[in-house]
Amino acid sequence: MKQLLPFFLLLSFAAQAQIGGRAAFQSLSLPPSAQLAGLGGMTASARSADPTQFFASPALLYNANDNAAAASYVAYVADIKQSTLAYAFNTEKRGRFGLGLSYFNYGSFDSYDAAGNLLSTFAVNEYVLAAADSYTKGKFTFGLTAKLAVSSIAGVRALALAGDAGVLYKPRADQDFTVGLVVKNAGGMLVPYIARAREPLPLDVQLGTTIKPEHMPLRFTFTAHHLQQWNIQYLDPNATSTNPAGDTVRASKNFADNLARHLTVGAELLLGKGLSLRAGYNHLQARELRLDNVGGGAGFSFGAMVRISQFQLDYTYATLQAAGSSNYITLSHRFGAATP
Repeated sequence: MKQLLPFFLLLSFAAQAQIGGRAAFQSLSLPPSAQLAGLGGMTASARSADPTQFFASPALLYNANDNAAAASYVAYVADIKQSTLAYAFNTEKRGRFGLGLSYFNYGSFDSYDAAGNLLSTFAVNEYVLAAADSYTKGKFTFGLTAKLAVSSIAGVRALALAGDAGVLYKPRADQDFTVGLVVKNAGGMLVPYIARAREPLPLDVQLGTTIKPEHMPLRFTFTAHHLQQWNIQYLDPNATSTNPAGDTVRASKNFADNLARHLTVGAELLLGKGLSLRAGYNHLQARELRLDNVGGGAGFSFGAMVRISQFQLDYTYATLQAAGSSNYITLSHRFGAATP
């Protein structure tokens, strides 16, 4: 536990230092699995037998992940694809570990010269290699994740090192209630796309809770994100409207809308130990991806989980906007029984 303290302090400092601005390696913010997507795209408190959950927070690693492996595939719009592999195991002295590899393929693009002549076709892809470690001490679980991200655009490569630090509080072992805090993607670019032009990483501080009311087959997950930056509301400078007097009015900041953009909500209907249905809503995604005057269901996600023996299959359909949606499939398997 003492070894983890300096890293928590380092990541906390980074959370205060990196605020605002556009970020590189936005793939670090994308949910790599069906369950994460089904809960609104993020969580700091919802545990699962699926080991890819440690991508959300390293503190979510627990005994149901021991000796568990998972493979996840996401089909976004156009030719954008994401594939993820994860494995978790437990050690007696050094805590629980999670290992993961996520690969993003953004498809092929044509390059042209100044005269409009076709030169060649190039690919764009990214890799994220992650290793997590978690410790449980009484009612608290502490975790750290180190991530190495590599991006390639037309042969030009960038390299980044990021870290996550999370803590989970579970007051009672017999109660389905957890509270989690996680600092995600603290770090920086080791090698930028352009020399001396380093960009920040998509830092995110999240606080969430997961609760299942007693005698109800429902589990709710609430997550507040981007807590390090209050104003995350984007206003289109060209967006105008007309008031009853006929005057042109430009869009202005809205406290309630900005607050809602910091929140995601997810719900699970538990139909037994081997079957559940999920639904999630991400207001930030809903507002940023909606088309003019057409919501298209942006921000909503719907999914299901089926567990047979040691196998678990998760599927989520997430609406991006009226122009397209994404499909998540995750298959996980636990080898042997979980460690108590």
